Amino acid sequence: MTDDLGLQRRGLMLILSSPSGAGKTTIAREILSRDQSIGMSVSATTRRKRPGEVSGVDYHFVKKTEFNIMRNKGEFLESAKVFDHYYGTPSQPVMNALENGTDILFDIDWQGTQQLVEKAPDDVVSVFILPPSHSELERRLYSRAQDPTEIVAKRMAKAAAELSHYAEYDYVLINNHLGESIVNIMAILAAERLKRRRMIGLSAFVKRLCEGG
Repeated sequence: MTDDLGLQRRGLMLILSSPSGAGKTTIAREILSRDQSIGMSVSATTRRKRPGEVSGVDYHFVKKTEFNIMRNKGEFLESAKVFDHYYGTPSQPVMNALENGTDILFDIDWQGTQQLVEKAPDDVVSVFILPPSHSELERRLYSRAQDPTEIVAKRMAKAAAELSHYAEYDYVLINNHLGESIVNIMAILAAERLKRRRMIGLSAFVKRLCEGG
C-alpha cells in the first residue's frame, strides 16, 4: 500500500508472550478491536477445539499427521510443542501481509519468538507480559474455568521456566491494570511503525526533496 507521497510501509510482526493467565490473549483481542491495520496470525494446532473457538479464526485445527507434513515441507515460520500439543504459524499468509503493509499480531511463546527472530529479525517487535504476582497468575488461571485442576497445576509449574526468557524481548510490561497495558502496547506499535527501516521509498523521497522536487 503506497501513500500519495510515494512511500510504503512494510508491515511488522508484533509478538505478545507470557505465561498462561498473564493476560496476553485479552490484550491481543483489545488491540485487534481498536486497530484495523493489524490482523491476527492464525496458527495451526493439534490440540482439540475449546468451547467458543472457531476453526480458521482462532486456530487451524489439524491432525498430528497433517501438522507433521506441513512442518516437513517448510510451511511454518515457527513451530513448537506446548503441553503435549503442537503449534505452528503458516508462513505464506504472514509474509504476504507484511509486503502489503499490514501488521500481524502473534500470541506465541518464547520458543516461537526465537524462531521468528532468527528468520525475520527486522520484522519482529516482541513484548513479554508479566503478571503482577504469583498468586494473581494462579487466580487468573482458575477463574478462566477452561482447564481441569491438573492442567492449571502444570501451567503454574511451567511459568517459572517461561518467565526466565523475559530478557530476550524488546519490551517487558507488568500487566497489573489491563487498560494501562493496552495503552502501552498501542504506543509501542505506533512507535515501531515509524521506524526508518520500515519506510519503503524513503531514500527516493528524500532525494526528490534535496533536488527541489
